[in-house]
Amino acid sequence: MRWDLLFDDLESQLDQEQRDEERALAIEEERLRLGRLTLRERLTAMARSGVDDPGESIRLELRGGHTVDVRPLAFGRDWMSAAHVGSARRDAQVIVPLHAIAAILPRAGQLDPSLAPLPESSPRLTDRIGLPFVLRDLCRRRTPVHLTTADGRVHGTLDRVARDHVDLALHEPGLPRRRSDVHGYRIVPLGQVLLVSFG
Repeated sequence: MRWDLLFDDLESQLDQEQRDEERALAIEEERLRLGRLTLRERLTAMARSGVDDPGESIRLELRGGHTVDVRPLAFGRDWMSAAHVGSARRDAQVIVPLHAIAAILPRAGQLDPSLAPLPESSPRLTDRIGLPFVLRDLCRRRTPVHLTTADGRVHGTLDRVARDHVDLALHEPGLPRRRSDVHGYRIVPLGQVLLVSFG
């Protein structure tokens, strides 16, 4: 009888050790996963968690202290497109270069969902598209934009998008880009672009 109790005790100790080892392994795997987590993945997870609530927005603080509330629409390799929440125009959209984000200012309910693992999926084309490609599309369409840098905000039309900079023809909002209405030009390094607003 005592042998049965001894073997039961040994079996329960082995089971407990195995559960402890599995728990320690799971904790270590989670620690490694969090160590590889990128800002883009956190933003993507936040956007997925708020997809059911059309009023859900993410507050971003850009370099220089400028804050903006956005509802993400798409993510590229180094940028995010979003609806500009709180803008006077309902169709206002922005492109946010990820390098321009100084901080994400999540509400309490957004913090844990931002850490959730994203479902495994094959990479989409937009995941590989860089910021210059998106800006070239705006340039090709002759879309008037507000370009925000750390030094301020200007309005105009993108004339050219090079590898690491853009040419912006400055004109008044509401006017098309005509030579007679252009009052100046700016060549802006992409590294200085904080926000591109349009729509």
